[in-house]
Amino acid sequence: MTTLRKKPFFGLTGGWLTFWITVACATDMSLFGYDQGVFSGVVITRDFLEVHDLVGPTKTNTLSTVTAIYDIGCFIGAIVAFTVGERLGRKKSIILGTLIMAVGTILQASSFSLAQMFVGRIVLGVGNGVNTATAPIWQTETSQLKWRGKLVVFEMMMNIAESPRWLLAHGREEEAIEVLSCLESKPANDPFIVTQCREINFSVRYERENAVRWRDLLRKRANTTKTLRRLVLGAGSQFMQQFGGINIMSYYLPTVLIKSVGLTEEMARLLSACNAVSYLFFSGIAVLLIERLGRRCLMMISTFGQFFCFLVISILLCFSESSAEREKYASASVAFFFLYYGAFGIGMLGIPWLYPTEINSLPMRTKGAAVATAMDWITNFVIVEITPIGIQSLRWKFWLVWTATNAAFLPILYFFYPETANRSLEDMDAYYRSNPSLVVTKDPDAICRKRPQKYIDHEASVIEKTAAGLNYPSDGTVSHVEQLEAEADKE
Repeated sequence: MTTLRKKPFFGLTGGWLTFWITVACATDMSLFGYDQGVFSGVVITRDFLEVHDLVGPTKTNTLSTVTAIYDIGCFIGAIVAFTVGERLGRKKSIILGTLIMAVGTILQASSFSLAQMFVGRIVLGVGNGVNTATAPIWQTETSQLKWRGKLVVFEMMMNIAESPRWLLAHGREEEAIEVLSCLESKPANDPFIVTQCREINFSVRYERENAVRWRDLLRKRANTTKTLRRLVLGAGSQFMQQFGGINIMSYYLPTVLIKSVGLTEEMARLLSACNAVSYLFFSGIAVLLIERLGRRCLMMISTFGQFFCFLVISILLCFSESSAEREKYASASVAFFFLYYGAFGIGMLGIPWLYPTEINSLPMRTKGAAVATAMDWITNFVIVEITPIGIQSLRWKFWLVWTATNAAFLPILYFFYPETANRSLEDMDAYYRSNPSLVVTKDPDAICRKRPQKYIDHEASVIEKTAAGLNYPSDGTVSHVEQLEAEADKE
């Protein structure tokens, strides 16, 4: 009597398996955006302000902290993901984060005191910090190269497996091969699957043999994999996202429209809702452009658009304060608040979440993504904390600050950020093993949008030799992979 082996992942393979991973990650990331969208309306609601004793201009600082303390929780959650995420794996980390978020949500929804609201915001943030540090890695590591950017950006629009790279890094070869086989919808002994296992195993082994301890990152010692540089580039993308000014808008758009532009509360709420629709539209455009234009180009286009919008907003609000036609100039600025969201949505919305997962090596991917996420949340806290105070104290000059930061980011992106589009994660490891220059514009392969030919040729050569059954060096592969090679040779 033969026993039929149960198919993994409910029998899903290829595109359908990737689709359901994307649904899980997108749902997870939508909780992040939901808090921002809802709380921006809550902070101007009379009932909320009265129940929590936050009415009046003297309560501005406290209201800022109530809003921003969520980001401290997210920062803590990102650190939790860094410390335990690699041990738990991607799926279990997300389940843990979601459970913590559920507790925080209950605390907030039932709050009738400022103390409980603070606790609820922090707990909710911890769960979200775990999730936002984990979901982009899970999506990146399970996506085919041609879909990776689109799918991670799709997650940000929405603001069953384990990762095969995580499994191989933890010595679970059979499970990893099964996952790769299902994701690619190919047999386990297919030359492409065997080659993928070889490449991943080689990257894992090379990184471990050349790994740099945290305490050694700042020391002058040989670092053949450029761990610190990659860590800084990933965290830097999140820093630029936040100091590009997005969470002034995400948390306070109704407040901005009331205090800076002079609109009524009803009109501010209506325009904020309309803006959310246009924001979704522009973030959808990013899905179409992310692979075609690449990460570098979209980040630069996005940042220039943000710079331009803040410059025009500063000028118009300056005139609105000094001119007799205050209403005309203030109303004109509304269009550029909308355009700002469009500029942000096509690039800086999703890429800073994607980039750290692509630029960091496998052993540093969880740590690198967690550091980048922690950077996002701590800078997020600073922005959300200072915004109401800045608007109240500086008025139109507040917007000049963000004009300047976006202008400063443009040369940084141009000179120091390599392209990661249309590269496998192993391609990026190979690039950094070649000891590249800090200034990426010196190397055409580092900034081109298409996959460099040298990586295509290498992969084709390995697959061809594997398929031909030649004794190609395993570069760190383990016995189970070699068994699959033997099966491929027989066939």
